[in-house]
Formats: sequence, C-alpha cells, structure tokens
Amino acid sequence: MDTLYSFAPIVQSDAEILILGSMPGRASLEANQYYAHPHNAFWRIMGELLGFDSRRTTYPEKTNALKSARIALWDVLQSCRRKGSLDSSIEIDSQTINDFPAFFATYPQIRAVFFNGAKAEDCFRRYVLKKHMPALQQQIQLTRLPSTSPAHAALSFAEKREQWANNITGRIMRHVSGSAIMQFNEMG
Repeated sequence: MDTLYSFAPIVQSDAEILILGSMPGRASLEANQYYAHPHNAFWRIMGELLGFDSRRTTYPEKTNALKSARIALWDVLQSCRRKGSLDSSIEIDSQTINDFPAFFATYPQIRAVFFNGAKAEDCFRRYVLKKHMPALQQQIQLTRLPSTSPAHAALSFAEKREQWANNITGRIMRHVSGSAIMQFNEMG
C-alpha cells in the first residue's frame, strides 16, 4: 500500500478560522483539490455561507472565497497509508501529523478550529494537543462539526448545513457580504 500525502494549507496571513479535515479522499488526491468528491457537501455548505454557487464556481474562486472570509483549510494528517477513502481505513501506525506548532506560530491570529468530522478532531486532540501543544486548548475554540463526507449519511444535508452555519456564521459575518448571510438564512 502506497503512502498518501495531504495538501499544503489554503491560508493567507489574516486567517482567523482553521477548518481541519483528516486526510484528502481518493477523488481529492486525484484532482489535487480539497473536497473534490462530487457528493461531499463541504463546498456546497461553504458556498451557501459565503455567497457563491459551488456548482458554477471554479476551485480557485472557492479557495479565494475562503481566504476572503479569513478561513484557512488544512488536514491533520500530513501522510498515511489507507485503502480507499474512508477514515476508518487509515493505518494508525502510518499516520504522520502536519506541523501545527509552526502553523500556529505563523498564523497566531487563528482563534477557532473547526473539525470536519470525528477523525480530524480525534487525531488533532491525540497527536497535536496532548503531545505538542496542550496550552492551545485554552487559547483557541475547538469545535467538531459533522463530516461533510457522503459516507457520513446519518445526517441530511440540511442538518449538516445547519450545524455548520450555527457554529461558523457568527465568526465570518464581518468578512462576508450581508446579502450572502441573508440569503443563507432564508434557505435554512
């Protein structure tokens, strides 16, 4: 089984929010894009929150919208071995964690980390907080959100969108046009 490698973070110097996944899935790795699986709800949710149509927006436009809203995007794992795309298929002893001490030193204004699912949160808490940065828990809000993966079918899209909006909207409101937020609230 080959070792898989995640992407560099999508981030700019004024980022205040970090959204963390665990490791890109097969479709994402093949496309060299975060959340490239057509049924992953991440870009659809972000589009509704930030005011873009995820079906008609290019990948660079989507990532620019995140950066404009001061949102950074990354994965907890730098590399791992995994058969398929499921987090449950990651070989535990193969996991290498991204360099979070350097990341938070470079972007000290990040005040909230949102985990896209349980695996991202579990890995971050176990391998980053416990081993390298225990004081970070007191400095930054850490929140698990439901996975946007199509494999996480326990919640409908509307339920996922609502939980993401309830947690993220207040933090991004000042960076997003009022019409995008009003439009999203009308959809909910």
